[in-house]
Amino acid sequence: MTAADVDGFWAIIPTPAKEGADRWDATDTVDVDETARAIEDLIAKGVNGILTMGTLGEASTLTWPEKQAFMTAAVETARGRVPIFVGTSTLNTRDTIEQTRWASDLGADGTMLGPPFWCQASMDMAVQYFKDVAQACPDMAIAIYANMQAFKFAFSIPFWARVSQIPQVITAKLPPTPQMSAMKLVSGGRIRFMPIDNEYASVARSDPEFFSAFWSSSASCGPDVCIALRDRVIEAKKTGDWSAVTRLSDAMELAVAPLFPAGGPPEFATYNIILEKHRMNVAGWIKAGPTRAPYNHAPPHILEGAEKSGAAWAKLNKDVLAGNI
Repeated sequence: MTAADVDGFWAIIPTPAKEGADRWDATDTVDVDETARAIEDLIAKGVNGILTMGTLGEASTLTWPEKQAFMTAAVETARGRVPIFVGTSTLNTRDTIEQTRWASDLGADGTMLGPPFWCQASMDMAVQYFKDVAQACPDMAIAIYANMQAFKFAFSIPFWARVSQIPQVITAKLPPTPQMSAMKLVSGGRIRFMPIDNEYASVARSDPEFFSAFWSSSASCGPDVCIALRDRVIEAKKTGDWSAVTRLSDAMELAVAPLFPAGGPPEFATYNIILEKHRMNVAGWIKAGPTRAPYNHAPPHILEGAEKSGAAWAKLNKDVLAGNI
């Protein structure tokens, strides 16, 4: 794959969990049937790509056999119809390479990969890590998982300039950031940067030719909203009329807002996994199941926000399907 192959709407899905998966003594927790159903449904609806096994995908709490079970179900279900990127982030280079090679042999198209995070990586450490993985796994595309809270790394402008020289680094999953134009400039356009769904409209409008892809975890609360956003942006790029895009983007913002607690990014990062999975379970599109230990406890006000967000997105998904927005 190249950066030119990264286009449209890329869904992020959880790793569906069986009942009892929140126990410390749980084994074989992956609901492979629900995994296959969700991926089949996403492909049928027209998703452009699928990202897995990041934060809400619980890569930090899955055992290696569970990762293998999930990756096998995902790749075998997709059957090459859309790109499947699997998360292979670990605490060290050797384990990451071992898992990435296994995923490559399985047939995964790429990896969603963050730098090591036990110790905060220096710039040289982080860049060399991605170089080493690319050299060891030449057939795997790399989507850099730019989560500053999870990986304790700044993902600065100079970092993007350096990793853009690695051919396998073709895209990046980004949080909301005002620096995307500068990142495009220093990378020479060699990395297709993907903003989050509710930031996509403004980013795509600012640079319609380059910013042509976005990611969404909200898609696991109902993907039709994101299908509509992608298609409306494509139409707006042709006509210059962005009013329909703006209406939908504003509605998405309102549906997602209750998910974020009053404590801001640090508090959200603490409860990220349980927040996301709880809202998905409430929305009802995917059976995300329980959250695996130890990230399976949250105070009531945190869960209340997730419930409101899940219900709001489910309603928005229905309104989009009915043509009401």
